[in-house]
Amino acid sequence: MRSVLSATLMAAAMGMAQAQMTPPSTAGTRPKTVATVPIRPALQKPEDTAGAMAQAERLALQSDLAWVGEYNGAISGDVSERMVNAIKEFQKKRGGKPTGVLNPQERGVLADTARRKQEGVGWRIVTEPATGARLGIPTKLVPQLTSDAAGAKWTSPTGTVQVLLARRKEASPTTAKLAEQEKKEPAGRTIDYTVVKPDFFVLSGMQGLKKFYLRGTLKGDEVRILTILYDQAMQTTIEPVVIAMSSAFNAFPSAVQAGPPPRKTVEYATGVVVSDDGAIVTDRVATDDCIALTIPGYGNADRVAADKEHDLALLRIYGARGLKPLNIAGQATQTALDITGIADPQNQGGGAAASSVKASVAQIGGGDQALSPAPALGFSGAAALDSGGRFAGIAVLKPVIVAGPANAAQAALVPADTVRSFLKAHGVTVSGDSADAKAAVVRVICVRK
Repeated sequence: MRSVLSATLMAAAMGMAQAQMTPPSTAGTRPKTVATVPIRPALQKPEDTAGAMAQAERLALQSDLAWVGEYNGAISGDVSERMVNAIKEFQKKRGGKPTGVLNPQERGVLADTARRKQEGVGWRIVTEPATGARLGIPTKLVPQLTSDAAGAKWTSPTGTVQVLLARRKEASPTTAKLAEQEKKEPAGRTIDYTVVKPDFFVLSGMQGLKKFYLRGTLKGDEVRILTILYDQAMQTTIEPVVIAMSSAFNAFPSAVQAGPPPRKTVEYATGVVVSDDGAIVTDRVATDDCIALTIPGYGNADRVAADKEHDLALLRIYGARGLKPLNIAGQATQTALDITGIADPQNQGGGAAASSVKASVAQIGGGDQALSPAPALGFSGAAALDSGGRFAGIAVLKPVIVAGPANAAQAALVPADTVRSFLKAHGVTVSGDSADAKAAVVRVICVRK
């Protein structure tokens, strides 16, 4: 019998697109002499609800369902019976009614559960410098990286998990020929699953005492192959990661895909109150092109200044009372920081609580300071303090750019001196004397057309 993982890999490789059902028409005609009884409109099917979502929302939903172990299909954004059934299973396991449509609270729990699992393995989308390939890496499971012109290798400290990205040139390669080669190399591989398509091939089975999953693709005469090796004892932990890695693997990112994704109609960020007269500093990108800016509990805000170079924005709220500005006069002396912000409602079941996460800061190219790991959505504009309560700067999240620079950071720190200079240039007299970042941060809601 084919293993559960093999079935999962088949679904991930093949996509398994499902036809959508069209609800029957309820229209009809009756003789005028006969009284008609109003017919209750048919309830919208789960497939119709999913179909009305934006593509990005469906992709995120499928990814989250895969991470919690309910969905084993291709993360393609296509509406399918498999996806609806995965939603129902998730609802049933939480004691809810299996409707196939998540309510906001359920969606929040799903996103939060998936995020915790991703954070548990240190999931990151990276660009491998030698090849330009994009792939997802569980950095906590495989923290050790070695690379050369032939590719890269990520490994766990004890070698229980290995991720290999290889590249090579072949004369007139085909996926069928490549698949046959990989079945035999290295010697001793046993294959329990194979799929071969014109543009990619997938193999899985055993390699020595380890399970393996391999996905290869080609372009012209260049071949790129992703291989994941792991001990059988790691199977429960690794299987959801394998699905995610297979879906995230983009061996030849195209120039057409370059550039940031479309901005959300409603975007949540964090602002830091820096004066008792209503000055708030936040992320510029998260507040671009807004037709309305709202600070819950205080009303509308105006964006009065922006710094494109450093991605800072200055907001103003008027007539507000009880503000607790943060003391930003200090200077952090440590690289281990507490990032305090308000996560996207989706990540906290619709809530709006301030919370803190750990991150470290490191210099990258161009003098930028990268934050790792990147905090959750909603934290853009969050306050960064060291363990002594000294202000380190403002955290900003970067839009994910497919085929972007290899050293692009997912999150960056705008240093304290830069923040203070920005505020001073725009006439803000900082008045905070508190190191309580949770009391000083506010949610910022941007509404776009």
